Amino acid sequence: MSQTFVVVGAGLAAAHAITGLREAGFDGRIVLYGEEHHLPYERPPLSKGYLLGDDELDSAFVHPPEWYDQNDVDLRLGTPVTALDTAKHRVQAGDLGEDYDRLLLATGARPRRMAMADDSGAPVAYLRTIEDSQRLKAEFSSGRRVAIVGGGWIGLEVASAARRAGAEVTVLEALDQPLLRVLGPQVAKTFAELHREHGVDLRTGVRIESIERAGERATVSLAGGDTVEADLVVVGVGVSPNDGLATKAGLDVDNGILVDARLTTSDPDVFAAGDVANAEHPTLGHRIRVEHWETAIEHGKHVARTMLGEDAAYDRMPYFFTDQYDLGMEYVGSLGPEGPDGVDEVVIRGDLGGDRVFTAFWVKDGRVLAGMHANDWDAGDALRALAGRKVDVGRLRDVGVPLADLTG
Repeated sequence: MSQTFVVVGAGLAAAHAITGLREAGFDGRIVLYGEEHHLPYERPPLSKGYLLGDDELDSAFVHPPEWYDQNDVDLRLGTPVTALDTAKHRVQAGDLGEDYDRLLLATGARPRRMAMADDSGAPVAYLRTIEDSQRLKAEFSSGRRVAIVGGGWIGLEVASAARRAGAEVTVLEALDQPLLRVLGPQVAKTFAELHREHGVDLRTGVRIESIERAGERATVSLAGGDTVEADLVVVGVGVSPNDGLATKAGLDVDNGILVDARLTTSDPDVFAAGDVANAEHPTLGHRIRVEHWETAIEHGKHVARTMLGEDAAYDRMPYFFTDQYDLGMEYVGSLGPEGPDGVDEVVIRGDLGGDRVFTAFWVKDGRVLAGMHANDWDAGDALRALAGRKVDVGRLRDVGVPLADLTG
């Protein structure tokens, strides 16, 4: 009899999983549940091309509507799954249910809420969905004042888009530098300088005491007595995995749904991929949950093969990119639980200031844990080749040695 594969979540990982299933010849039923009413789409354009006004919204969708009909995918959009019974192999969506042979949980993540902001009655926004991005795009214009809480990737990309639209921008970051826990002080300083050069009022080491409504605007009060007036407060303080369904079903969960290197959960007929999956990584030697675009795509492709019986580990190194003003960056690898504090050395090749063309490598025990480049587009292949590998650190430091010579 034909099998039924159910996919819960209609994001990037889900879309690439069902694509992989059909491309591999799976001819059984595929049922896709999504909370949003939109077809599966990519999220990077929401804080990059679409928010900047460079790309049309249609470019964010993984497939056109007819693809799902042509590939016999039963779309159930705007239909959140409310319960999962692994013993009965059944998902429940309100009063309706569906039996499955194999199940993929690709439920993604949600923005961490800031109760102080949410309870204020002031104009507050987050960025996760198409509607969120459309709201920000409409709000960003010349003369508007925008306060951004959080100096992580999303916060800085939103700041870049708002400044490009002519808005006055203040970024409020609790740490001494934006991206400090990701990049460490040397490289994080570059992003701080970049935003200040483009007119952002970047305030680091600040503590927010209150957010209050002031007419149609917001007043953000900081420890020490300073206040920031804004037409809109954008909160970007990270995301949390949507693992509640798995938790209620009794699957192993810890900062996401725990999966092995094949992306299989504690139940052999249930799989997880994308932002929600906390996966064993054979190369890194530790678990990792990645919230970035490429991992969602590659997880989706890999988990499709796993669901069809292939026994292979997902060992691709994490990848991330960002574009802010005139700086384009790619990052490959993972620093692990200790972050920048756990490395022996950060090797910089190039100029952190000026035109900001450089590469950086985070090294521990002679191994490159992660590498990134800024505006050095010839370095991308070398980053992928070096991440996770032992290197001659002396030669890595020597800018006279081409990176390509270190990858053999």
